[in-house]
Amino acid sequence: MRSDVIHTLLVANRGEIACRIFRTCRDLGITTVAVYSDADADALHVREADLAVRLPGAAPADTYLRGDLVVAAARAAGADAVHPGYGFLSENAAFAAAVQDAGLVWVGPPVKAIELMASKTRAKELMAGAGVPLLAPVDPATAGPDDLPLLLKAAAGGGGRGMRIVREPDALPGELLAAAAEAASAFGDGEVFAEPYVERGRHVEVQVMADAHGTVWALGTRDCSLQRRHQKVIEEAPAPGLDDGLRTRLHEAAVAAARAVDYRGAGTVEFLVSAEGRPYFLEMNTRLQVEHPVTEAVFGLDLVALQLRVAEGAPLPSPEPPQPSGHAVEARLYAEDPARDWQPQTGALLTLELPEGPGLRLDTGYTGGDTIGVHYDPMIAKVIARAPTRTEAVRLLARALERARVHGPVTNRDLLVRSLRHPDFAAARLDTGFYDRHLADLTAPGVGRDPATAALAATLAEAVRNTQAACGAGAVRGAGAVRRAEAARGAEAVRSASAGSTGPARFGAWRNVTSQPQRKRYRSEPDGTEHEIAYRTPRTGIPEPHETPGTRVLTATPDRVTLEVDGVTRNFAITAHADRVHVDATDAAYTFTVLPRFTDPAAHTAPGSLLAPMPGTVVRLAEGLAAGVTVEAGQPLIWLEAMKMEHRILAPASGTLTALHAAPGHQVEVGALLAVVQEDPAATPVPVPVPEETV
Repeated sequence: MRSDVIHTLLVANRGEIACRIFRTCRDLGITTVAVYSDADADALHVREADLAVRLPGAAPADTYLRGDLVVAAARAAGADAVHPGYGFLSENAAFAAAVQDAGLVWVGPPVKAIELMASKTRAKELMAGAGVPLLAPVDPATAGPDDLPLLLKAAAGGGGRGMRIVREPDALPGELLAAAAEAASAFGDGEVFAEPYVERGRHVEVQVMADAHGTVWALGTRDCSLQRRHQKVIEEAPAPGLDDGLRTRLHEAAVAAARAVDYRGAGTVEFLVSAEGRPYFLEMNTRLQVEHPVTEAVFGLDLVALQLRVAEGAPLPSPEPPQPSGHAVEARLYAEDPARDWQPQTGALLTLELPEGPGLRLDTGYTGGDTIGVHYDPMIAKVIARAPTRTEAVRLLARALERARVHGPVTNRDLLVRSLRHPDFAAARLDTGFYDRHLADLTAPGVGRDPATAALAATLAEAVRNTQAACGAGAVRGAGAVRRAEAARGAEAVRSASAGSTGPARFGAWRNVTSQPQRKRYRSEPDGTEHEIAYRTPRTGIPEPHETPGTRVLTATPDRVTLEVDGVTRNFAITAHADRVHVDATDAAYTFTVLPRFTDPAAHTAPGSLLAPMPGTVVRLAEGLAAGVTVEAGQPLIWLEAMKMEHRILAPASGTLTALHAAPGHQVEVGALLAVVQEDPAATPVPVPVPEETV
């Protein structure tokens, strides 16, 4: 008979959640096994595991979604249990059954519970029988104007895929087709259902934990209302602003939902709470949630350890859960640009450093030097703060993010800080439309920032670095040494220019006189603002700002500059990587691209060029799209899929499509020319169907 005591655990996942599960395993003395795709061969979760098994390929469909390969990997590594993490196969009943059929312990709920909750339509029928409050379903075939707005949802999946909000009757047929197509592509099941869309509703969920001995815990509430593309960005526990009666009702409904399917292990019952305070069941996630750390923080629990305990057949430690204490907030740090339709970003993550201290926690699947690729979700890390009160936890988290050093791709770090400090968030005025209303203000450049001074600091650091290189020493030399070095270089230049010449000496190049003002040009990323900084390097070798009244240099080294600006001392940490310079101040972070002295004509592209904003795969084109057709400004023409999301490429102007280089299935690199639209204001566009919004 197989013992259910777990000695070796394979995590059928990657990145942050794999690393987080490994951390608990180390504490419990359990050997860890990672699986990895070719794209993840040097990933952090592979480096942290005791053993690792390769899944050949890069795309999720060929690797992490291949349950047969994962089970074979567990056998090859000698694992006796499998934990699915979240996403990928975590809510796949067939995979859970295959794990158990292979004689392995499944660290998850019963297969039957997964099956019952896998379809949102079937789950709602089951919850109605258990007395859980529901939104009344709407038949989209007979929906009329009085039923709007409607929310269309994929029955078989989550993460916002296949989800559409319909506000106009004429849009319903097209949105139904689009939602079904996306659901079929994402989950292999095109079933879509409709329900009333609750304006300004809150997303509130209850963490449950159940064992095989009849105990079900309701571990408080979480608010996850701040979302982009129906995916969570900031979560907190407990959900603020709920009265005791509503909290009790949510807890009781969550326990009823778990008991209705004989649940075991960790799960989350999600609700939509209307502005009037009425809760409605959304779905049950039969797995560990991304945001589980905030519940751990306020209850003092390790949910992964409890999952393992329950999987081994042991009961929960007590009939009732522990009492919560304090407040916790989590922010998801993404490699994405919120100001540009949340476009995911890729490339080398050069630096990832967050402050440490009481109440702070970092869960991540990356370290500095790793690469963020195109195949997976762009989340870099989760940063969690816990404190006695909500106000203190929010303040601690905002300051930790502000002080973080994150160099490489554009991230949503500034958005997170501004969101946490927004008056509506501070007052707990939360709903899922937060970013619809506030995104423009939250991503506006210049709020609370001083890029010109940061660019000056970058310039002074480079000037010191250049002086040190010229002097051949680890620090800026005195004025005498500088003068001698310049004299020696000047004499050598004259001798070289004059050798073998019978006429006047010719100098093949020129150099600036160092005592005269020098100029350096930068472009702020990602907003594109240009800055020109003037400075002087006198014979002392210590650079000085030029044309910058009220600013005085206190210290300057290649990696740190201290300035006195209008009587206030400010410190800047400088890190240079190729043509990028990262400047971390005490209250903000800046990224600059060093611009050449003269513009490179080759850097320009033809007007109307549609360039790939990221590496990805062309998944489809607008119907009838071909060279010679006319298009309207803003019309979606090409869809790219990258990092689990679809992204639309829009026509930049009304006119004629003169070139089309994209085709479904093509892999493209960032900056690749996809098409060219020649603007023609007098043109009458041929109606080309405008496909659905993407998520």
